[in-house]
Amino acid sequence: MNPTTAVLEARLAALEGGIGALAVASGMTAITYTIQTLAEAGDNIASVSTLYGGTYNLFAHTLPKQGIDVRFFDGDNPKSLRDKIDDKTKLVFIESIGNPLGNIIDLEAISAIAHEYGVPVVVDNTVATPALLKPFEHGADIVVHSLTKYIGGHGTSLGGIIVDSGKFPWGDNAERFKSLNTPDPSYHGVNYVEALGAAAFIGRAHVVPLRNTGGTISPMNVFLILQGLETLSLRMKRHTENAQKIAEYLQNHPKVNWVNYAGLSTHPQHNLAKKYLKGKPSAILSFGVQDGRVGGTRFIDALQLFTRLVNIGDAKSLACHHHAPSAKRRGARQSRR
Repeated sequence: MNPTTAVLEARLAALEGGIGALAVASGMTAITYTIQTLAEAGDNIASVSTLYGGTYNLFAHTLPKQGIDVRFFDGDNPKSLRDKIDDKTKLVFIESIGNPLGNIIDLEAISAIAHEYGVPVVVDNTVATPALLKPFEHGADIVVHSLTKYIGGHGTSLGGIIVDSGKFPWGDNAERFKSLNTPDPSYHGVNYVEALGAAAFIGRAHVVPLRNTGGTISPMNVFLILQGLETLSLRMKRHTENAQKIAEYLQNHPKVNWVNYAGLSTHPQHNLAKKYLKGKPSAILSFGVQDGRVGGTRFIDALQLFTRLVNIGDAKSLACHHHAPSAKRRGARQSRR
């Protein structure tokens, strides 16, 4: 255990209101290890269909090759989750604010349905950060982050983290989660629920996927992320203020056809943004200009202040075209959404 990493884990657990955390090499490592801690070949997970491109490809292409089925449901219709859950479902995955769509998920509604079936809810809280939203207060059980984004805040370091709320009753769902409730031959025959109680999940995450596959975070990256964490609340306040002003300006611009930002009263999920985020849905927005793809390319080429990059959560303002590499990774289905 690196002492600098331990400080980061303790601080993120405190910010999210959890009992423990595991810092890893990237946000995608955090998502992968969360799944590997709970699921194995023959199991399945349920996920919203509007996702970060890397997550979508992991779910749609990589996990099925490893024997884990991913069942996508409509995040705008929480009831559609019911048809996706069976006795092999190990978790429900959502993004609190979609990246890059900026959509807001009804976290409480989805958590209530998942818990009816004894299934934990995993929330990627990267875009909102705990400065804007604490998913554990709305029913979530596990939170993951790409620390590369808003928490690090300066585009200088890679990292991810898993935070455990300690609230999910693993022991009460022993038949579904046998890996936490039966002796683990890979780690001295430990029964995680008996040995660690509420920390069974995060304990197994430390000693099974991290130890066995080695996706550790660099201590130097941890140090840089800790520097960013100290100004997180100040930066998120300014991020959201700036995004709101830009969205309102664009909404009234004669050469802009549409603006997608949940902070606008015209957005279909504006009420969810007010409920969960106090009307401050972070700082990702999208819009369409006249002349379609050609107009969009011309607009991007004319930018002077904004940097043309696909990262988010940086200290500088970034912009990318819908047909940029990050968007293309989502594939035709996701891009159409």
